[in-house]
Amino acid sequence: MRSTGLRRWNCTSRCSANSLSSKDRRAHFVPGDGTRFDPRLKLSFAVTDAPLGTTALPIQIRDLTKRYGSVYALNSVDLDVHSGEFLTLLGPSGSGKTTLLMAIAGFNRPDSGSIRFGQDEVILTPPHKREVGMVFQSYALFPHMNVADNIGFPLKLRGISGAERAARVEEALETVQLSGFGARNIDQLSGGQRQRVALARAFVFGPRILLMDEPLSALDKKLRERMQIELKHLHRKLGVTTVYVTHDQREALTMSDRIAVINDGELIQLDTPEVIYNSPANAFVADFIGESTMLPLTRDDAGALLFRGQPVGAAGADQGEDWTLVVRPERLFFAGAGAETDDRTIVLKGVLREAVFQGESEMALVAIDDDTEVAVRFGTSGRTSPADSNTGDQVSIGLDRDDVIIIPGGQAA
Repeated sequence: MRSTGLRRWNCTSRCSANSLSSKDRRAHFVPGDGTRFDPRLKLSFAVTDAPLGTTALPIQIRDLTKRYGSVYALNSVDLDVHSGEFLTLLGPSGSGKTTLLMAIAGFNRPDSGSIRFGQDEVILTPPHKREVGMVFQSYALFPHMNVADNIGFPLKLRGISGAERAARVEEALETVQLSGFGARNIDQLSGGQRQRVALARAFVFGPRILLMDEPLSALDKKLRERMQIELKHLHRKLGVTTVYVTHDQREALTMSDRIAVINDGELIQLDTPEVIYNSPANAFVADFIGESTMLPLTRDDAGALLFRGQPVGAAGADQGEDWTLVVRPERLFFAGAGAETDDRTIVLKGVLREAVFQGESEMALVAIDDDTEVAVRFGTSGRTSPADSNTGDQVSIGLDRDDVIIIPGGQAA
């Protein structure tokens, strides 16, 4: 089912493209407010002078709450998006990330809270007045228009003249590396090309904020990974404040300046990809971001954290909390048969259950007891390989102490 916001845009396209006379299609200035107004559509749009390199706006969100009955889709969310940054809202299905994006766009009305673009409060501002670029998961391209007309549609709504519109469309096509595609029909494009057209349409009118709702989810894995790099490059070129929604952790880690991890309508952690991955705030973040095995820790009489009698953490950790060791598969390696724990390395003994070839790497499962298996990811050559070990053999796996991640609380459910 299409969102309410998407239906509004489709209604606008039908009214503008099909039902208005050439006279009615002309946009007029509204005295005093700097916008242009279409008398038939009853919508006005701010006019910007340059489609690329516009001044980006910061976004400030305070105490934002949205309920559906007794369920909190957003629960008192506070979030600052820096001017010109690429911020990703990351979370599982139903976490509230898309609800937050649609609140920023103006497609749903929060029950309480504040949203500011720069110094302007926009919580009551309708979507078409917020002047944000939007890329939907389905792209929402108009099949009856060619590529150039799709990209130029926001400019047409804003009353931009034909010559200027054509120049901006050509600039946008060059930016997304689709020069010469303007006359093509949408059904003649590949998935990646359609995604680029949707992007070009979103930024061609010079928005200072760009919102994207899982725009790569329909692409195959190889194309999706290539488009992640292209989007990152495009953002760097445009400099526009970008808020991006995904449930794909690798996508978020690859593209983002910062990541906002959301679950159950709450902001769990906000930081750079490196910090999110290497220093997760709790068990949910550690389990959701990347691959991990979580192992419960105990304490000795001095309060030091132990895993199976081996010290892994300092005694300074809060004595009243449970603590968990987070083990990333790529941080483990196969140690020699006689390897033992020392000041630099923690060594775990176990049985090799399985080793699976995955192309550029292999994944092994090592049972360190009847109830616990640890995943080890290693290259197809190098010191981390299990060498000549076979399924069922006793093996030793090592973890450098510099790679130890310890989080408060028990294991994720």
